Amino acid sequence: MSLDEVFKAYDIRGVYPDEIDEALARRIGNVFAHFTGAQHLVVGRDMRSSSAPLAAAFIEGATLAGADVTDVGLASTDLVYFASGRLDAPGAMLTASHNPPNYNGIKLCRSGAAPVGEQTGLQQIKEMVASGVTSRGEVGGKVEHVDLLEAFGEHVRSFVDTSALKPLAVVADTANGMGGLVVPRVFEGLPFSLTVLYGELDGTFPNHPADPIQPENLKDLQRAVLDLNADIGLAFDGDADRVFLVDDKGVPVSGSTTTAIVAAGILDRHPGETVVHNLICSRAVPEIIREHGGTPVRARVGHSFIKQVMAETGAIFGGEHSAHYYFRDNWRADSGSIAALLVLEQLGRAGVPLSQLRKPFERYVQSGEINSRVDDPAAIIEAVAAEFTKCAQDRLDGLTVDCGEWWFNLRPSNTEPLLRLNLEAPDAATCEAHTTDVLAIIRAKKH
Repeated sequence: MSLDEVFKAYDIRGVYPDEIDEALARRIGNVFAHFTGAQHLVVGRDMRSSSAPLAAAFIEGATLAGADVTDVGLASTDLVYFASGRLDAPGAMLTASHNPPNYNGIKLCRSGAAPVGEQTGLQQIKEMVASGVTSRGEVGGKVEHVDLLEAFGEHVRSFVDTSALKPLAVVADTANGMGGLVVPRVFEGLPFSLTVLYGELDGTFPNHPADPIQPENLKDLQRAVLDLNADIGLAFDGDADRVFLVDDKGVPVSGSTTTAIVAAGILDRHPGETVVHNLICSRAVPEIIREHGGTPVRARVGHSFIKQVMAETGAIFGGEHSAHYYFRDNWRADSGSIAALLVLEQLGRAGVPLSQLRKPFERYVQSGEINSRVDDPAAIIEAVAAEFTKCAQDRLDGLTVDCGEWWFNLRPSNTEPLLRLNLEAPDAATCEAHTTDVLAIIRAKKH
């Protein structure tokens, strides 16, 4: 069992029980309690069959170190962030998010839902786990079981003006993930007709993978939106911290467009605020932020970077192309449920269908993320940079090249020998032509 395999850039994740098992979860719980120095931790888990025994082991390790534990039980990741913020305690969520059923993992945060990633403690935790040293408190910690679902629902609803909500038909595909528990409670008392697809909690994902960034996993939702003549479709991932949208015509909405729609709504109520977006987002996002009186700030991809920049700038909102949406009043943590309600509020205010509302926010054509497996990602990035010396370049996250009317970003994967290309242009033909050109350079030099 290799710790290097399971400790990723932002969390801990691997195949159960080969790469992550109860013994490892117990050690991580023990180390995490010692590392944070906290007298009190929050722990939640998803619906995978391995999550209950892993959570029990994590809690056992934490209490051995002397920490008391609030066990919130079955939860979405954003509910655990809420608990960490509300109770001002470090948190742990046992989940492998959108990964297949045989995976599991742990997402960690400090008190107030502050991120724990490779640069913010995860590397030190890995080293402490590797040392094999066990921390023992003078007395063992106590475990308290608390249901925070109702309080979480109230918190999510506090982000919208409920008087602006209109009686819309909503379909939510929760993919047998934690959205099946959380989404109906969030929507309680709101004027929506809610239909939930695959709401039964089942970590074997019998209907389709809980990974809505893959277009094939949206097909059931698209069909249901059309069959039910619904106003919007919501696709949640396995731990329900992300949401993807499908409009009234069954057409998916990109994470960039959703970021822009949410940003516009927030800025119309809070003019002059700062909004963070990652550098893969469409150029339309900073344009719209400025048009609505806000200040756009560009950040690296990944929740720990977004949250850090939000903390440094005091930003009210942050969005990523991958459908993570972060809110200052949610301890800068991401929440699929909050983003979904804010879009529904915008639909109510606009009084037009989402297929129409989205149009002004979609100004360019994007390639989507295209992965190329290469032997030496750093060398290829330099080779590509050398081909575009006449264009503006920066190295905030990989290589970003701005050639005026079109631009691209090329960045290495954190975990594999892959390069990820995202390109944007004014129209489909230009986008396709430049994408072909850049890929040809990458693939000609990949060995």
